[in-house]
Amino acid sequence: MKAAVAAFSEKGIALALRVARGLGAEVWAPARYAREGLRVIEPSLTEWAGARFADCGALVFVSACGIAVRAIAPFVKSKAEDPAVVVLDEAGENVVSLLSGHLGGANEIARKIAAMTGGRAVVTTATDVRGVTAVDSWAVANDCAVENVRAIKYISSAALEGRAIGVAVTDELQPAPWPVTLWLRPRVLTLGVGCKRGADFAALAADAEDFLEGAGVSPLSLAAVASIDIKKDEPAIIKLAEKYKVPFVTYGAEELRGAPGRFSYSERVERETGVGCVCERAAVLAAGMGVLMRGKAVYPGVTLALAKHRRKVQ
Repeated sequence: MKAAVAAFSEKGIALALRVARGLGAEVWAPARYAREGLRVIEPSLTEWAGARFADCGALVFVSACGIAVRAIAPFVKSKAEDPAVVVLDEAGENVVSLLSGHLGGANEIARKIAAMTGGRAVVTTATDVRGVTAVDSWAVANDCAVENVRAIKYISSAALEGRAIGVAVTDELQPAPWPVTLWLRPRVLTLGVGCKRGADFAALAADAEDFLEGAGVSPLSLAAVASIDIKKDEPAIIKLAEKYKVPFVTYGAEELRGAPGRFSYSERVERETGVGCVCERAAVLAAGMGVLMRGKAVYPGVTLALAKHRRKVQ
């Protein structure tokens, strides 16, 4: 997770540098403190916060809470989109999980920072205070995407009141088993792609949507898009991975030939790429030598395959 730590005094910067080392983050400060190892907050704190909301998974302020609140206020959208925001005082005594405690991971980040500073994590989410498992925290810990975020509030309230709750953890598309069902989609699927050079993105995206629907799986369960390394700069595949918000991984022909299992074969594809099938083999490799769930499907200028990781959600 990319993180940014902001500080506004010499004492705060000293603490920020410690925290950043533990988080693998960059430290930012006003221009008057500019020196090696620090990045400059510019042109204003609010504009800086807006940029970091877009490119970071976590923001840490070594400051008063008010400074952080005013900086991030214009950019707060929803628990499904907001990054984690944590605030700690210059002494590191109080580490406050301010925003996106569960899905964004701010609660855990606050606890981690408190362990570094010897302070205390200030966590105010009701489930944590009451010692009840938060379904959205569980989802993050188990690498699951939340399909219907609005249901979290209902499910969490029911759990706090000791009522039965309905949570479905599956990559499969199926009817809701309960009146209110929270759908958690484990990221266990990989989409293997082969295509002609210069493929049209809109056509590829439509093919992928049709393929996944035909496989009966949620696109939220995708963990990666995969292909052969000669396609690493193919714009349509790159955009497809961006659409699904997953990495685009590639493998050399020799790696693909080493994938275990029985796969489709095309003499033409082997002549052009050095391996008889790209999509199936790439999908299996990206799934950690997983199971081929749906073999090669052929669309105009495109081939697709689906594999699944063997890992189990705990």
